[in-house]
Amino acid sequence: MQNYFNYYTEIEEHFQRRRGTLLMLSTLDWSLIAMWQEAGFPLEAVLTGIDATFEKYAARRAKGRVRRINGLAYCAQEVLRAVEDMHEAATGALRKQAPTPEETGFETSRIAAYLRQNAALLQGCTTPENAQPTFAEMSRRLAEIAASMESENDESNRAFSTESLEQQLLVLEDQLFAVLQAFTPPENLLALREQSARELAPYRSRLQTMQIRQIEQQFLRRCLFQQNNLPRLSLFYMRQI
Repeated sequence: MQNYFNYYTEIEEHFQRRRGTLLMLSTLDWSLIAMWQEAGFPLEAVLTGIDATFEKYAARRAKGRVRRINGLAYCAQEVLRAVEDMHEAATGALRKQAPTPEETGFETSRIAAYLRQNAALLQGCTTPENAQPTFAEMSRRLAEIAASMESENDESNRAFSTESLEQQLLVLEDQLFAVLQAFTPPENLLALREQSARELAPYRSRLQTMQIRQIEQQFLRRCLFQQNNLPRLSLFYMRQI
């Protein structure tokens, strides 16, 4: 997917441009973007869906007072429709050439440094206490991947290797998430789920049941990683360091 690692920021900036303000995206919004990314929704389809939502909003606004679009959840149905339209319009056109290192700026040395930084952060995590053996193993694995990358000199396979690495990192993050859930007190998990339910309440009528469940999981993942000061492992987060 073109602009794979800029997926989040391009959606955020496009939504802000269409809304005409620098409204900060909420945890719910980021969870929804994560769901779209994991579901393989093309960036073009998401942006098209956002445009369609604002165009319909403008038409309704011309006829009378309507509620302002305050979050990406208002765009969910149009995004889904745009994805379906794109599939129907051109089978196979959703797969695009992977970006080159020059296009993304994800050089091997920078990725390796990012992996080592996350390895050090995991090694230094002390909570939850029972999860420390898992953190140590994850740290070791990230350090190994970094060393392996630096020994790889085949430039022709770099784009493919980057895609493969991202999948490995997502698997490791899924394992971390499972450990965090296992060692988080039930009352804390309940509090986070209640918070998620409150934030989702205004949007439930616009979302399908599966979408709601996926957003809730993404919300929980984001909160648990933040509360335990754990690094997110996806290469997307490399842009923030």
